[in-house]
Amino acid sequence: MVVLGAALGAACGSSARSGNGPTQATRPFAAVVSPASSPPTRVPPTATAPPSLPGIEVGPGPQSAYSVQTQPPAGSCHYRRAGADPLPDPRCTPGAINPQVTQATIGSTICAGGYASGIRPPEGVTEPEKAASAAAYGYTGPFDTAEYDHLIPLELGGDPNDPANLWVEPNDRRDATSTDNSKDVLESRLNDLVCSGRTSLAAAQRAIATDWVAASQSYG
Repeated sequence: MVVLGAALGAACGSSARSGNGPTQATRPFAAVVSPASSPPTRVPPTATAPPSLPGIEVGPGPQSAYSVQTQPPAGSCHYRRAGADPLPDPRCTPGAINPQVTQATIGSTICAGGYASGIRPPEGVTEPEKAASAAAYGYTGPFDTAEYDHLIPLELGGDPNDPANLWVEPNDRRDATSTDNSKDVLESRLNDLVCSGRTSLAAAQRAIATDWVAASQSYG
C-alpha cells in the first residue's frame, strides 16, 4: 500500500509523516492465524492513481479472488468517541481508497448500479477478518449488530479488503437489531452528492475518513 500524506489522529498517538516519506512506526500489524489461501490476483486499475489525500492510503483495489488479510494484533487498536458515537483508531484504520475510482471514473464505477456489490469480498473472507479486527479493537459486544465496516465505503471508492479501510463498528443505535447504523445513512447521502456533482469525490472521502460523525452534521 502507498501512504499518502500526513497521518490522521494525534488523538491515538500517531505522528506526522513528512513529504519525504513515513516517519512514524508502521501500523501495528502482526500475523493472525487465518485460513490458508493463495495470494490474490490483482485486477489492473482502469485509471491512474487518485490524487493525494492526507492520511489515507491507496489499497490494491478489487481482486478476482480475495484472501483473508492480516489484522492488527489483539488489543493494539482503540476506539475514539464523538459523544456516544464510535470512531476508529487512525493508527489502525486511516482509510484506504480503491485506485480504480477517481473523479474521472465515477460514472462507470461508484455511480453505476451494482458496482459496490460486485466488488465486495465474500463472507468466507470477511468473517475471520471481522473476528480478528474485533480482537484488535477489544470489541466484546454483540456481533450481529456490529458491522465490519469500510471506513471509506465502497460507494465512495473505498478499498474492498485493505485492513486500513476496515474496522468492527459498534452500532450507535441502542435499540439495534441489525448492523444498520447512522453511518450507513451518511454513506448513501455522500454517494448522492458525489454522483450529482454537488461535492467532489476527494472531499467526500476525506470527510468520512476523518470523522464520520462530524461529516453527518455537515452533509446530513
